[in-house]
Amino acid sequence: MEDQYRPPRLLNLLPGLTCFRGRSWEDWRHDVVAGVTLAAYLLPAAIGDASLAGLPPESGVYACLFGGLLFWLFCSSKHTVVTVTSAISLLVGSSIGELAGGDPARLAALAALTALIAGLLALAAWAAKAGSLTSFVSESVMAGFKTGVAFHLAASQLPKLFGFKGAHGDFWERSHHFLTHLGETHTISLLLGLSALAALLAGKFLFPARPVSLLVVIAGIAAVPLLHLAEMGVQTLGDVRPGIPAPGLPDVRTADLNTILPLAIGCFLLGAVETTAIGRMFGRKHKYRIDSNQEFLALAASNLAAGLGRGYPISGGMSQSVVNEAGGALTPASGLIATFLLAAVALFLTGLLRNLPQPVLAAVVIVAVTGLVKIHDLRRLWTFSRQEFAVAIAALLGVLGSGLLRGVLVGALLSLLLVIRRASRPRTTELGRVPGTDFFADLARHPDNERIPDVFVFRTEAALMYFNVDYVRERFQEAFEKRGPGVRLVVFFLGTVPAIDLQGVEFLEDLHHGLLERGIGLRLAEAHGQVRDS
Repeated sequence: MEDQYRPPRLLNLLPGLTCFRGRSWEDWRHDVVAGVTLAAYLLPAAIGDASLAGLPPESGVYACLFGGLLFWLFCSSKHTVVTVTSAISLLVGSSIGELAGGDPARLAALAALTALIAGLLALAAWAAKAGSLTSFVSESVMAGFKTGVAFHLAASQLPKLFGFKGAHGDFWERSHHFLTHLGETHTISLLLGLSALAALLAGKFLFPARPVSLLVVIAGIAAVPLLHLAEMGVQTLGDVRPGIPAPGLPDVRTADLNTILPLAIGCFLLGAVETTAIGRMFGRKHKYRIDSNQEFLALAASNLAAGLGRGYPISGGMSQSVVNEAGGALTPASGLIATFLLAAVALFLTGLLRNLPQPVLAAVVIVAVTGLVKIHDLRRLWTFSRQEFAVAIAALLGVLGSGLLRGVLVGALLSLLLVIRRASRPRTTELGRVPGTDFFADLARHPDNERIPDVFVFRTEAALMYFNVDYVRERFQEAFEKRGPGVRLVVFFLGTVPAIDLQGVEFLEDLHHGLLERGIGLRLAEAHGQVRDS
């Protein structure tokens, strides 16, 4: 009997295996086409994002290659693609660049260590079934964070587009450097970059599901020897290490673990929120269930593989996943097919990449992250809630002024503070009877409701816990005093109170005794079972 239950348990742990069950060639054809399209999109994006991290181009390819080998097997989403992302790449580059002291080998080792620690954090989150944690980082915080990342990215890539050396530092320092060095613009580099930018933008709007970026990259590589651009001063990508490295632990010191931990936490938070959000988006669209805990396991496996494979932290990528879906993907097998194609590139075609012009690469990166700026989302936040909009702007300014790592932590902290503030200040109101019924509703929203003579009915719309009891007590006293004298009975409606702790119970006891001393009775209405037991 036990053998009958093992396969389902295995499929629950490795949902990607279902793509091999009972599928026709037509089904596989869709995944193969999507995989080829995805690989064509992943390659230039991986190279561009690796440059943001200050790493050699092959690091981005290794991360996508090793991470992609495992992500498809563990993820519950049928369309999410794991990849290096602009946000995490910038976070890594801005955080460990100084730690490496200009040593490329140490920089790569620290980046791989970051991926390993981020993978272990994701594994711990999966073991603790902490999938709901991703909900604590609000969409308003992510909107502000992504916008800040886009601005930060533009400031880092514009000097490459204009053909001169950029600066380090935060957004304001980079922007000041760019504006004060415009006189050093290399005209041919700028023309090449603007041409690539125009072609990419046209392709983005006219052919959104096609690998236009790959065609632009190929054209840029071909143009260097044909037009002798290198002799004219156009900077190119340079040598890309061929082959695939043997998996292994990075060469780091024990002290590096504590140094890298805050960065790994930031990468894990970003990856967890982004991967889960992408999965939920496609799950709603295609009517299938996403398991947030399972996505943690997929993120853990892919980051551990990326770290062992000389890559750096990865997560679900929005634009890559959209390309995967638009290419016709039906299962995660499309990601596995794309991974095999990347392996072929790493083994046999890296020599062709050395002539990739830096202005073309900058154009690819800039266009790839334009999707991070969601003006519609910011406008909607402004319309819906000034408070939510203020949180988004705070996250944006945190990224621009304090760097990406602090921006991530500021965003997470803001999300938690917002939840705590809302929980500590629940809505309270006096209730009145709806005319002609026995139903009671909010008097503030429905002034036509009737007050019962000598009776004051009060409601709070949250759990009564230690952190909000004082606030509820103050709101009760305010509403009770406004009612005026003559009240002989207070009814405290608990139908909207899901839980109560010891301080909540003591509050009701104090309220009962205080009212009793004034000759006023207290009744608790519609308490749920757990609240009634307490």
